[in-house]
Amino acid sequence: MTNTPFTEKHIALGAKMAEFAGFNMPISYTGINDEHAAVRHSAGVFDVSHMGEFIIKGPAALSLIQKITTNDASKLTAGKAQYSCMPNTNGGIIDDLLVYCLEENNAYMLVVNAGNIDKDWNWITSQNTENAEMHNISAKTCLLAIQGPNATKILQPLTNIDILNLKYYTFAKGSFAGVDNVLISATGYTGAGGVEIYFEDKDNAPEIIWNAIFEAGKSQGIKPIGLGARDTLRLEMGFCLYGNDIDETTSPIEAGLGWVTKFTKEFNSKAIFEKQKIQGIEKKLVGFELLEKGIARHGYEINDKDGNLIGHVTSGTQSPSLGKAIGMGYVKKEFANTDTQIFIKIRNNPVKAIVVKMPFA
Repeated sequence: MTNTPFTEKHIALGAKMAEFAGFNMPISYTGINDEHAAVRHSAGVFDVSHMGEFIIKGPAALSLIQKITTNDASKLTAGKAQYSCMPNTNGGIIDDLLVYCLEENNAYMLVVNAGNIDKDWNWITSQNTENAEMHNISAKTCLLAIQGPNATKILQPLTNIDILNLKYYTFAKGSFAGVDNVLISATGYTGAGGVEIYFEDKDNAPEIIWNAIFEAGKSQGIKPIGLGARDTLRLEMGFCLYGNDIDETTSPIEAGLGWVTKFTKEFNSKAIFEKQKIQGIEKKLVGFELLEKGIARHGYEINDKDGNLIGHVTSGTQSPSLGKAIGMGYVKKEFANTDTQIFIKIRNNPVKAIVVKMPFA
């Protein structure tokens, strides 16, 4: 397993550690429900340094990004970011990612999922027919997500960037806790507000920044948060998790990601996705709430009232905010309408559920 620059901090804080995407990561510290509540009501700090970061530069940078992603990166100006998908050529999703415009038409940073770093890098390299300049900076880049309604208020005294007024999906570079060249982005995976900060692992920067954040947030009860609460937080917002809700066999149209699939440009699998949008799809990702006791787990069958198989669960949990069991899964399109009754097969028992709109919270 690979450690992040903060692994010793997690262990010292008593975190429950486990392998995730090849990294030694904190799953929880004081318990998922407690950590979840801290982010929803105040602020929490996630070590997400396992994520991958690629720099793509030069005259061919934008055309490469346009070819390999579904969203329209030509709309980005310096200081703006966008959520996107990286499709394969068969109508599936290689990864979902963030695209940061560092310099308009010339320099971009792609942020990809930890488990897909090598796969994504090799795919982008294979698509780089115009020889855009590429750099994999994943191993030397730290990433902390400080999320929650109090996050920016806590962090503002530590930086010369006006993060209190940083608009959603924009970013700026500046000084943070005395460390220069820190990128602060108004993004996150929780729906609770806050920022994500990127900085290079050098000159004791991880130690300085980690300590400064927790000192600044002490009076607000800021807490370290593990991947367990990260998952419950994102699921309450209906955010997809790669490998669960989307993968190389699902399309962005099926996954409800048509809003990041722009047909005004050319990109891999465009014709497939256009056909799906025009002719319709056979399956669709939906959210559901259980009406009876039970937890839906990844891979569980979804049935109709007669016990016929109509789909599978992709994600499920007991929502700490709502106090009820929720989940996501693909179902046949005729069962995808809101308020449709479905049944989750849990230990061979059909548990009644209902399709609901997302986000859940």
